[in-house]
Amino acid sequence: MVIVLKKDISDGQKKDIRSFLKKHDFKLNEIVGEEDTVIAAVGKVGIDIRDVEILPGVSGVIPISKPYKLASREFKRDDTIIEVPNGRGQKIRIGGHHVVSIAGPCAVESREQIMEIAASVAASGAVMLRGGAYKPRSSPYSFQGLGEEGLVYLKEAGEKYGLPVVTEIVSETLIPVMRDYVDVYQIGARNMQNFDLLKKVGALGKPVILKRSYTATLEELLMSAEYLLSSGTDSVILCERGIRTFEHATRNTLDLSAVPVLRSLTHLPIIVDPSHAVGIRDKVAAMGLASVAAGADGIIVEVHNHPEKALSDGAQSMLPEQFDKMMHDIEALAPVMGKSVAHIREANSSVVKTAQNSLSGKIVCAYSGKRGAYAEQAITRYFDEQDVLSMSVDSFDEIFQAVTDGKADYGMVPIENSLAGSVYQNYDNFSRFEDVSIAGAVTLNIRHALLGVKGASVSDIKKVFSHPQGFGQCKKFLDAHKDWSLVDAVSTASAAQTVSESGLKETAAIASSVNASIYGLEVLAEDIENDPGNFTRFVVIQANHVEKAAGAKESNIAPNMASFIVKTRNEPGALYSLLGVFNESSLNLTRLESRPIAGQPWRYWFYVDVELSGIKKDAAVYVEELIKELRSHAEEVRLLGIYAEAGRS
Repeated sequence: MVIVLKKDISDGQKKDIRSFLKKHDFKLNEIVGEEDTVIAAVGKVGIDIRDVEILPGVSGVIPISKPYKLASREFKRDDTIIEVPNGRGQKIRIGGHHVVSIAGPCAVESREQIMEIAASVAASGAVMLRGGAYKPRSSPYSFQGLGEEGLVYLKEAGEKYGLPVVTEIVSETLIPVMRDYVDVYQIGARNMQNFDLLKKVGALGKPVILKRSYTATLEELLMSAEYLLSSGTDSVILCERGIRTFEHATRNTLDLSAVPVLRSLTHLPIIVDPSHAVGIRDKVAAMGLASVAAGADGIIVEVHNHPEKALSDGAQSMLPEQFDKMMHDIEALAPVMGKSVAHIREANSSVVKTAQNSLSGKIVCAYSGKRGAYAEQAITRYFDEQDVLSMSVDSFDEIFQAVTDGKADYGMVPIENSLAGSVYQNYDNFSRFEDVSIAGAVTLNIRHALLGVKGASVSDIKKVFSHPQGFGQCKKFLDAHKDWSLVDAVSTASAAQTVSESGLKETAAIASSVNASIYGLEVLAEDIENDPGNFTRFVVIQANHVEKAAGAKESNIAPNMASFIVKTRNEPGALYSLLGVFNESSLNLTRLESRPIAGQPWRYWFYVDVELSGIKKDAAVYVEELIKELRSHAEEVRLLGIYAEAGRS
């Protein structure tokens, strides 16, 4: 059963509850969640549940009907997210909105081999390194692994490239040898029901990847996971690796239906091993992509630099270039599934230091577009010029990814325009990139000009380049020139660059007049926007572990804004009830935006901006109390940031 504790429970009451349950031979596991604290009591129910419900401090009791208790959705409604430190101040998160890639050879064959493969897979986007030091082989004459020597090489390669180590444990007698080398233990398909091994590995408390046996049902897989969970670890990752059927065209038959079915049965993360499933190198990438499309939290694949010489499973090991191509394809597919691909940050401290700023001592802020873009002007407005380097990328997604990966310390992201409305793509990015939060905000007056090559006039123009929002913001001016053809650009600055490079008098760009001097153009018409009250609000994003930049001009302003993502319950009056929390707190909502949740038809995220001016408490303390109240009315609440915005009183 699951005992839900009251929020105001005393330590004494909690101690009495635990004593009562232990007296009746229950094994206890206390879990502190975002909304509730619960005690999982596992054992034979020899008491009336009502005797537990009346204990002081108990909010409710939920009996679990499934034979697998701790692994069931009944035990934990929200998905479990497992964090694995990588030695660089970053935690690799498995579960949630991330797709992780675990890659490496089937077996560690030499120091040179594992170092070369680790360098390759890390460069392509893997976040953990797999490799066998002890190999359970069908034939006693096959290569059995290098043993502890292989562990030493594996750990060295992982530490060099920031990749936590994943390796299979084949016997409980190896625990003392493996303990100092392994970040994530793997239980292979042959050992899925080796219950003594499961209990011993579970007691270590480390993350475990549990592979489904090729003859096991999903319930049997979850029962094996239960052995691990009940023995001490709370970090179990399920792995689908194919089942044995009558088909012989592939090594096994990959049961991708297991991914969505398991998702409904358990809160545990689910990954897929397409290498062992198909056993054919050229088929692995397709099934890796299919795994992500099915909703898997990640993949674990075999990669070898010289598979024709591999001592184990060479036929199913991808070439490094094949793995690289697959990772690029997954990068494109993940957003369709409402996810982002996990990456290793290029940092080794609490404040990111990238290759670009390591010599100058400056922080790096990414923006979308070319030099002279409005976002770059916002960077200058927000930061002191001498303390920041602007880094141009090609899309809003790349800003979020650069900040997540540590290639940039901050990102400048447009979130809404006073005339054109919200930039929905960036609201969606906040739901995808969980490791990013808002550090600050700045509003920029957008003044558009028509820019042409030197010597051109308005009468020469036939084709105009600009960002779609630039066109929308200058509609009145463009309506007077309906014979012009309009061409979308990545940003207004890139439009100016395109016109400059064309050298044609018939082309023009709608952009800031700042771009005229940057790209050698002339201002043909100024202030052509529909309304002089044209403002764009930018938010400054950062990775969650980064402290606010000392170079921010507004850093002396006390936090006056908070932003949230909220998922309402699917019931009548859910949004009304949620908004009542803000009303009762006398808080001014300055923004309420809805966006569809990927993969959940007719379900929506709500993005909320709230003014914090006038509150009497410390902003962080106040918001923490507010979140607790919101969670009693919502299915999910995520704080995007508590920050200062200039112009708010």
